[in-house]
Amino acid sequence: KCLGALDGTMILVNVPCEDRPKYRTNKGTLAMNVLGVCSPEMDFTYILPGWEGSAHDGRILRDAIFRSNGLKVLKGCYYLCDGGYTNGEGFLAPYRGHLYHLKEWNKGARQPLTVEEYFNLRHAKARNVIERCFGLLKGRWGILRSPS
Repeated sequence: KCLGALDGTMILVNVPCEDRPKYRTNKGTLAMNVLGVCSPEMDFTYILPGWEGSAHDGRILRDAIFRSNGLKVLKGCYYLCDGGYTNGEGFLAPYRGHLYHLKEWNKGARQPLTVEEYFNLRHAKARNVIERCFGLLKGRWGILRSPS
């Protein structure tokens, strides 16, 4: 009953001087935070652009859920999300404090040692669909790779 995956991505932007603090990311760049949701077939099903780069992922998701035309989760179904979000009805995050990112598994050289690590490995592989969608989107539309 997995509907897909969600995550945020940063799109570099130029903003007036007075707005720069709001759009400054934790890496020091000026960006817009965009929430994207995609299906397992790599189709975007929901996009919420416009948030400042300093906004937390959980705050943006909360806004998406409470909008009248916002993100809907069918009863008994869920979206995969990363550790920037919390587990809640309709959203499944990985176990905190355990290996998660695919690069941490060293391309199959390291095997999961606990049930939580096994869950996180499978979760990361399934949730990787949103990372691939954002990669394809930015690869196809070069304007998304430089400040606009």
